[in-house]
Amino acid sequence: MKRLLAFALILISPISFSAPKSDLWPYWNVSNEQSSTTVPHHKWQTILDLYLVSQGEYTLFKYAHVADADKEKLDEYLSDMSQTDPRELNKKEQYAYWINLYNALTVQLILDNYPITSITKIGSWLSFGPWNEEVMNVSGKTLTLNDIEHRILRPIWGDPRTHYAVNCASLGCPNLQPNAFSSENTEAQLEKAANEFINSHKAVSYQDGHLTLSSIYDWFTEDFGSKKRLFDHLNKYRSEAIQYQGNIKYEYDWKLNEKK
Repeated sequence: MKRLLAFALILISPISFSAPKSDLWPYWNVSNEQSSTTVPHHKWQTILDLYLVSQGEYTLFKYAHVADADKEKLDEYLSDMSQTDPRELNKKEQYAYWINLYNALTVQLILDNYPITSITKIGSWLSFGPWNEEVMNVSGKTLTLNDIEHRILRPIWGDPRTHYAVNCASLGCPNLQPNAFSSENTEAQLEKAANEFINSHKAVSYQDGHLTLSSIYDWFTEDFGSKKRLFDHLNKYRSEAIQYQGNIKYEYDWKLNEKK
């Protein structure tokens, strides 16, 4: 029994976390570029305005303070999103749709399971977090958070900055942005998110002379490419360019991005 328990703990340890590969779900790779439909995100924006706060390099969420009426507003927003067929939207509107959906669903998951110390505590005892749990039905398809990120956003748009837009409710994650994404602001938001994260210590730091990067750059090498390509990407945004030849360490802080 002890050996079985030890094996289970290894399986769910943050150290053994392995991100899924980008794997296109063709059903969602459809758009209507003639569409001028705009998906309203004002309910999600209201939640962000009320409960997201900046603190140093972090944006933190006041999960403990969310009023019942605002939980209902979040539920209403997600219900509205579930009744929207994103395949009928143009690509720009789709991108904002999926990013906002992912982030709002993540906040809802935390609220539904609060109080917790980490999103990794959600799910079955053998799982590492809720990312493979079915959380939404859209256009007749049941979706998980992993579906949205790894089978829709990453393979369809192929933009590594997507990793700075989706938020996993953890301190090590790129910040949840204070403005809901829209087809008009997505490019500016992606640039802002990339700049903020890459110039923060949770993305790049030096410890005893050794370069430490966010584990995001280890988990998603297929998106960021070789060491040279990664450094080119980082140095595009860094205020102080990285010039380093040694071994790289990777770290990630899974503690909840909570403001109490």
